[in-house]
Amino acid sequence: MPDKIIGFSKLSREDKINWISKNFLDNSNELENILNKYLNDDIDIQSIHNSFSENSISNFYLPYSVSPNFLINNNNYCIPLVTEESSVVAALSNSSKFWYDRGGFKSKVLINNKSGQIHFKYNGDVQNLQEFINKNENELIKSTNKLTKKMRQRGGGIKNIELINKSDKLLSYFQLNVNFQTIDSMGANFINSCLEKISKTLKKLINNSDQFKEPEKKIEIIMSILSNYTPECIVESSAECKINDLGSLDDMSSSEFAIKFKTAFDIANIDINRAVTHNKGIMNGIDAVLISTGNDFRAVEAGIHAFASRKGKYKSLSECTIIDNVFRISLKIPLSIGTIGGITDLHPMVKLSLKLLKNPTSNDLMNIICSVGLAQNYAAVKSLVTTGIQKGHMKMHLINILNKQKASKKQIKKAKEYFHDKDINSQSVADFLDQN
Repeated sequence: MPDKIIGFSKLSREDKINWISKNFLDNSNELENILNKYLNDDIDIQSIHNSFSENSISNFYLPYSVSPNFLINNNNYCIPLVTEESSVVAALSNSSKFWYDRGGFKSKVLINNKSGQIHFKYNGDVQNLQEFINKNENELIKSTNKLTKKMRQRGGGIKNIELINKSDKLLSYFQLNVNFQTIDSMGANFINSCLEKISKTLKKLINNSDQFKEPEKKIEIIMSILSNYTPECIVESSAECKINDLGSLDDMSSSEFAIKFKTAFDIANIDINRAVTHNKGIMNGIDAVLISTGNDFRAVEAGIHAFASRKGKYKSLSECTIIDNVFRISLKIPLSIGTIGGITDLHPMVKLSLKLLKNPTSNDLMNIICSVGLAQNYAAVKSLVTTGIQKGHMKMHLINILNKQKASKKQIKKAKEYFHDKDINSQSVADFLDQN
């Protein structure tokens, strides 16, 4: 396992690439070769990208960064991140380095089931419908055998089907809820194909049954679609240490910091204004890994925010406890992702990201992503309750302000030295440039 590295951000681009290649890619030149193709607008790379999306006319570039020293379940990772916000990468790197010396992050996939629904109308006897579904469940599942063959060989497939009555005074509406295990695939196309096949089989079976021969007892299929709400696809990560190991921060003792930190978490549990921003900070880290590994960050975002509201009120996704002098933070989220399928086998940077992460299984990647979200959460709240969020954020944003105001290389160098311990904003930078 690679040793913890100090001063990674200060290395040259070439030295960063060499360190990553040596410790995570068996000293191959693959990382440098792929990165150079992107930097040089390689024609073959462009043709691959053109195939990903309709009406493609160019590419929209986002920085591809890494955060080393992520100790997760006793494995040292160098995390690939795609984000335009430099403070996210800096915060993650500081947080992971801090927790590395305190045992790192512990993470576990609690359950990994996904579901989809066939939505339909029905006006007949509910008991008859329930008995019919129970009797024909195996037939419905068997109708997808050609679609599920390879998935079943890997240990996945359709687990069960259940009828759910969603009817109210306005609508006689039912669902067939179908539960899946998709192993290392996110499985969206697989699930949707199975649902559409089952819906056709269900309609055919009912139409051919004497039990439902009256027109009013027929079913009307409305739609068949997977759900991005995955409360049975859950991962949990945590990190803990003795309160004294937190060290003193911003003129606060360890115990004062721990209590103030926990209070910030408690506020996110009772105030929606804070909860949304608290959880957005978590997603800063999660989305960056999702994009780098070719996963559907929109689907994950929707499912996670729904999970935050599962008890009828939008709350913090993470928790902080102080018990017997032990400071502990944890994060539990639904996470439906994959390491095969989609663009994971096509996009050069996605393939590189997965290789950098030691070719993880879906469960491995769930553990990695959840731990990154928790590390980002710790870093953000730590800033809030100590120096304030703007000090670190604006320090990282300084170069953007300088470039926007067309500073010269000489001015940029002097500005970095001058603003080392000063407040940074557009006006203060403009004033500095006027004098230099």
